[in-house]
Amino acid sequence: MTLRITVRDGERLVVNGAVMRAAKRCELIIENPVSILREREIMTPNAATTPARRLYLACMMAYIDERHRPAHHDDVVARLAELFDAFEAEAAQQACASFARLVATGDYYRALATCRTLITYEAEALGRLQAAAA
Repeated sequence: MTLRITVRDGERLVVNGAVMRAAKRCELIIENPVSILREREIMTPNAATTPARRLYLACMMAYIDERHRPAHHDDVVARLAELFDAFEAEAAQQACASFARLVATGDYYRALATCRTLITYEAEALGRLQAAAA
């Protein structure tokens, strides 16, 4: 499977754990399976400020750090259990279940996309709580 992506000037990528930065706009053609994240998909530990964001960070680390994947996987499972119990909405719980299935099959990249949905659910729930408290 060939993957073709365009990288902007100065954009960072993580490829199999290596951090890279484009010196100018370029197109990359990836011809074998790799763990790759664009800058907009990368979360730093400082940005992992909520349970869903911490879940994303743990999943991201499992995806890009194959050497320590078992430890990251355990972190993902623990964080997902906490988050699942916190969500009351059925759609959010279904997204948690979908995330769990993807992680169980080792499809961490797609699990990250599902986790972005969980981050949105979490932000909406926190917004409702803040509005109710005001």
